[in-house]
Amino acid sequence: MVLYCNREDIDMMTTKLQRLPFVKDVVASYRPFVKTEYENAKPDKAKEYDYKVGL
Repeated sequence: MVLYCNREDIDMMTTKLQRLPFVKDVVASYRPFVKTEYENAKPDKAKEYDYKVGL
């Protein structure tokens, strides 16, 4: 299951979820720490053609 919550509530939510008997593991997302802006990314010409053909 994926559960979204505010960053400031992560500790409290993790503690509550881990106490539940049916929860095996609780893992926080690393998405806020992953770089999502890419530099010097070259567009793939084959993919551009595929996207244009369908429309």
